[in-house]
Amino acid sequence: MTDRETRHAELAARYLPDELLERFRARAAEYDRENRFFDEDLDELRAQGYLQLFVPEEFGGPGLSLNQVSRLQQRLAGAAAATALGINMHLMCNGVVKAMFDRGDRSLAYVFEETMAGEIFAFGISEPANDWVLQGSNTVAEPQADGGYLLSGVKIFTSLSPVWTRLIVHGLDSSGDPQLVYGFVERDAAGITISDEWDVLGMRASHSRTTILKNVRMRPERVARRIAPGRTPDLLTFAITSDFQLLVGAVYAGVAHRALELGAAGLQHRRSAKAGTSYAEVPEPRARLADALMDYMAVPAQLETYTREFDELADHGAGWPLRLVSARINASTAARRAAEVALMCASGSGFGNASELSRLFRDATAGLFHPPSADAARPMYAAALLDG
Repeated sequence: MTDRETRHAELAARYLPDELLERFRARAAEYDRENRFFDEDLDELRAQGYLQLFVPEEFGGPGLSLNQVSRLQQRLAGAAAATALGINMHLMCNGVVKAMFDRGDRSLAYVFEETMAGEIFAFGISEPANDWVLQGSNTVAEPQADGGYLLSGVKIFTSLSPVWTRLIVHGLDSSGDPQLVYGFVERDAAGITISDEWDVLGMRASHSRTTILKNVRMRPERVARRIAPGRTPDLLTFAITSDFQLLVGAVYAGVAHRALELGAAGLQHRRSAKAGTSYAEVPEPRARLADALMDYMAVPAQLETYTREFDELADHGAGWPLRLVSARINASTAARRAAEVALMCASGSGFGNASELSRLFRDATAGLFHPPSADAARPMYAAALLDG
């Protein structure tokens, strides 16, 4: 075992020991069935120091890299996908600040300080009818005399809705030359309403509800960036894109891996009357499972390479979006493929709602909704090959 692999094994044992993951796996079924947030999982993750993974040592945390956190998130998602996806949003906020630190920008140090003090961060970026995502906003940012803003708009799929205390948001200031304003708002700020509506197909325990902002104050010291709309290069949005795509990809890689494990177990458990042996010896289902494994194996390899390159400050320039988005889309595609194949391997036993495979299949479908979709991303890939 290499030194790197030894370190990964040590981190897995420290932050996500086997007995903890088994408790998470057992509770995942309850959370899904009852459409309940993962409160107990969160308490245990907090006690493990998991919410502080990215916090540098100078602020009291372990200062883990994106590569190391990605590995841990794959492991967590294999036990409790919705818990992993939900806690991803807090980790991403810290990961964004860590990426900026590593590149010389220490302007958001208070995120680390507040994380160590117990604050929980979340993302309020996605909006209905805004396919610009980071490059535009339907939220109105009204400038105030003190340099702060009042924000009014709707943010969708805000994971950690029951517990977040700090929310990174963006809005459009049209008072002069249009500017996208990025920054943080506090949970106790006036004008924040969180929808009670949450009854979805998969990733139910994440409670990624809608957040409505009505003249919500962003204090001037919490304004992180003012950026021209459109494709304007900026370290903050680069860090957000990178951490989002790669850590979401890590969750679906974990889902795919667990689905393949259950698919193999299903074939070994079932008996074929025709063949007089287990289905693990029947050629057709063996080939089907093999194909799904081949699809999956490229996914952790891609995540491993790109997270390490990101940590090492590799300069791919305009090639970074191609790498980042493909890693996440490939991971979510592999998760859906693996879950479907695993269901076929398990046969009728996996079709019941009490089955872990049934839940994984539904959780994997959430990968269709993370931005950008495959349809939205294809022009970028076509342009890379065809437009000079």
